[in-house]
Amino acid sequence: MKYFVLVPDGAGDEKLEELGGKTPLEVANMPCADALAAEGEVGMVRTVPEGIAPGSDAANLSVMGYDPAIYLTGRSPLEAASIGIDMDDTDVAFRTNIITIEGDGAYEDMTIVDHSAGDITTAEAQQLIEALAAELSTEDIKFYPGVSYRHCMIMKNGRTDYELTPPHDVLGQRVGDHLPKGEGAEFITDMMKKSYEILKDHPVNLERIKKGLNPANTAWIWGQGKKPALSAFKEKYGLSGAAISAVDLIKGIAICAGLDSIDVEGATGTLHTNYDGKKDAAIKAFEEGKDFVYMHLEGPDECGHQADIDGKIEALEKIDELVLKPVVEYLKESGEDFKVLIVPDHRTPICIRTHSSTPVPYVIYRSDDVKEQDSSRGFNETAGEASGRFFEQGYEMADYFFAG
Repeated sequence: MKYFVLVPDGAGDEKLEELGGKTPLEVANMPCADALAAEGEVGMVRTVPEGIAPGSDAANLSVMGYDPAIYLTGRSPLEAASIGIDMDDTDVAFRTNIITIEGDGAYEDMTIVDHSAGDITTAEAQQLIEALAAELSTEDIKFYPGVSYRHCMIMKNGRTDYELTPPHDVLGQRVGDHLPKGEGAEFITDMMKKSYEILKDHPVNLERIKKGLNPANTAWIWGQGKKPALSAFKEKYGLSGAAISAVDLIKGIAICAGLDSIDVEGATGTLHTNYDGKKDAAIKAFEEGKDFVYMHLEGPDECGHQADIDGKIEALEKIDELVLKPVVEYLKESGEDFKVLIVPDHRTPICIRTHSSTPVPYVIYRSDDVKEQDSSRGFNETAGEASGRFFEQGYEMADYFFAG
């Protein structure tokens, strides 16, 4: 039996007036996903437990079979594992986004306008992180470049009890209303302010401004946590597997779980990514003997943060046509029994431009148990809610999919 999990990040949404009272999943043309649903099982699942912030860290751990209440130690430590940082038990990792803020006057009075700095390229971002490292690094604080706007800061003998806010949660809001809080948090605020002075006139940003692009003019620090310790995926389910994603967080979860993390050239974590390369990587992993492939695509989530309805629909349609369809065709032609799970890690509703913990729809198809076709079953929120099956915890759905 082969297992394919497809995670269109942030695909879940709410009904929108602009779409005639439908969600992007209901409007998007996704014939492959809907066909699998019509002959499979649909339902709803809560991927983020109550009381835990609806981040991709908790949600993807949950989808992969790990209870976030037990295994989540923070987002940035998982990303640090992806980057290859060997953390000590007393180290604390912080996600360091380079974002766009705008305004005149004091730093606190500026506005958070773009959490991804216009999807800045990794090559540009590396130069900016190097500039921050040259000015802000100490014996106990080091900066490490990641992918696009997502980077990492490691602090020796650090603390984790600061109140830090994800920038994508507060787009369009005043910087000063969301600066770090908690005992001793002033040093983080001070670094963020200094980062603005370092980055605002950096040649990379001056060139971006000339091109009409958003500058990555400040560092935003959040997502702190200590070194994670996941049980091996193969010990949990007896399956060898690989993960494919452009996002360091997903790569880090895979590495910590003992899965292979496959890099794909041209994978960006946006609407415009290398879909063919990701599809080819999944098929190659199966051909080389992997039992399980976890495919994560960030495009719908990024479009949700940007309130880009058309982009979100386009991302969903490209995922269905360019990734899901050819992988399913390969699995069917292989002659081996297989299962497919399609599930967003969380919702990223257009109306709020950030994540929500509202349950999401899922589709499970198994080639050895094809159900009588029912076109009312589709990959969308309405069909999922109508099915009656609901998993209160995402890891319970994973247990059901892999072992049940």
